[in-house]
Amino acid sequence: MKWKDMLSMALGNLFKRKVRTLLTVMGVVIGTCAIVVMMSFGIGIKQSMETMMQDMGDLTVITVNNASQTPDSAALDDKALEEVKAMKEVVAVTPIFYLDPSVITIKSRKYSYQGMIYGVSMNALKEFGYQAETGTLPAGGAPETTILFGKDAEYDFIDSRKSSNNMIFPQADKNGKMPDPYVSALTDKFQAEINLPEDSTSKTKPIKLQCIGTLVEDWGKNPSPSHSVFMDVTLAKQLRDQYNKLNNIKKDPNKKDGYDSASVKVASVEAVPDAEKAIQDMGFSTYSMESIRKPLEEQMKTIQMILGGLGAISLLVAALGIANTMLMSIYERTREIGIMKVLGCVVRNIRTMFLIEAGTIGFMGGAIGIAQSYAISFLINTLYAAQSAGGGNAVGATAGGSAVQISIIPLWLALGALVFSTMIGLVSGFHPANRAVKISALTAIKQE
Repeated sequence: MKWKDMLSMALGNLFKRKVRTLLTVMGVVIGTCAIVVMMSFGIGIKQSMETMMQDMGDLTVITVNNASQTPDSAALDDKALEEVKAMKEVVAVTPIFYLDPSVITIKSRKYSYQGMIYGVSMNALKEFGYQAETGTLPAGGAPETTILFGKDAEYDFIDSRKSSNNMIFPQADKNGKMPDPYVSALTDKFQAEINLPEDSTSKTKPIKLQCIGTLVEDWGKNPSPSHSVFMDVTLAKQLRDQYNKLNNIKKDPNKKDGYDSASVKVASVEAVPDAEKAIQDMGFSTYSMESIRKPLEEQMKTIQMILGGLGAISLLVAALGIANTMLMSIYERTREIGIMKVLGCVVRNIRTMFLIEAGTIGFMGGAIGIAQSYAISFLINTLYAAQSAGGGNAVGATAGGSAVQISIIPLWLALGALVFSTMIGLVSGFHPANRAVKISALTAIKQE
């Protein structure tokens, strides 16, 4: 018997008993729909959690701290950072050198800067995801005197000639218009002056600075590009050393010269645990979003297994329905099976024909179930987005304001469900098919 004939007979037998076939297919539809929608919830919840964590901070950035700076502890200095940079999967490294505002004053005309000043590796800012709102990020070979302003750093300048009402705040008026700050980052000239004691007679030459851009605000970054100025870490250390020298500040012999902290960028989320372990082995403490992400990921896996298990129960019931339908079909077609055997039909062809019927039920139910799953997923996401927009649900929206999908059906889930439902049909029909081939031809012919 040819495949074409077996397929034609199998489909013909299915559609002869339309009601029974329809009810059996509906069982598979419900089972497939249940397992797909349930798993889509798990995937959607996981993605919403990852989106929320990305808003909190970069998942691939590790913060290295050196809280203990005793003579016996490891020094977080340039040598240590070079060793970290040479590690596998590490993309970029930058020290975070906080320059106290008492050390220097950044000025522009009569205005003085009162915000945070950080010394960083300026060439590494792009790898860490910093973006320029105006101007550009520094390219390789930029002068050490290059600086970048945080988003609101322009508003941190005060009029040093006034004792009160000497600052402009970044608050919009009733018309939504922001006031102009005292200085403009890209057009005004800036210089750094080392602060001297009041009784000092020393004179220092101001260092001219060139601001080439302002940074997009991102509170998930460390350091945050908001009320801050970024400069090259080498220049920041030089200014600190000059301040200490002019102010007769002696170096603490019990404290190693190094950075308090640094940021490390790795290639992927999966590489974070190994990189953290290697850095900790050097004697430093670390922090990353991995400490939050890992437990959440385990919880999401558990939720997905539970939801998938609940859906699988429905599909198991559908499998019993397929087996029941095929057994009833064998009892009704016992005489037909006997005639086919007498006419010389090969036993394996009879088995194949019944397996085709069972597999077709599983395939049809799976295909319809997947289509319904997409429709249900779309409806759930639409209702959830409307509720989030109306209720101000923080988890229901991304940083950009677009709604998060709580039900997501990726292509692999849809294809996997289709293959799984078809396999359920084949497995459910295997026992009835074997039962059909074991029927005696003579006994089958005699049966009415």
